[in-house]
Amino acid sequence: MSWTNPASAQWREHPEGFRRWETSTRLGDGPAVWDWASTEVLRWGVKTRSGFTVSPAAAVRTGDRPVIMAHPFGLSVREPVEVVAVVDASDRVGFAYRTLPGHPVTGEEAFVVHRDGDSVLLTIRSLTRPGRGHWRVMYPVLLLAQAVARRRYLRALRVRAAR
Repeated sequence: MSWTNPASAQWREHPEGFRRWETSTRLGDGPAVWDWASTEVLRWGVKTRSGFTVSPAAAVRTGDRPVIMAHPFGLSVREPVEVVAVVDASDRVGFAYRTLPGHPVTGEEAFVVHRDGDSVLLTIRSLTRPGRGHWRVMYPVLLLAQAVARRRYLRALRVRAAR
């Protein structure tokens, strides 16, 4: 089950106690932009083009448990996740993952490329609450880091799509 529901254009329900966030950005127009962006999103392109590493670097599949590494200030922060939903339709492509123990925050995130007429858009959905252990006290700082990452996510596929 996915709380961020990447298969749906409307995101209505979510559990209480989480910070909910959603936004979309236009990547461009036409089939070439769609083909490139829909392929890239299913290969972790939003994350890797934002400065994260993903291991293994393979196409997303429900149940996969890759390790994402963030690299703030020359450090490496391990972010274990599990892919909980994948959508691969003619007008909507993307996935959602939930965080696993050891991740700095608790929650779920979805990256979806979809069409609106000829326009190609990227929608990002996120549910977040403090992580466990020592990460809990760092939550205010992690929210700032999350805001920076989100700005990078919104640019990640737009950079290539604009060419």
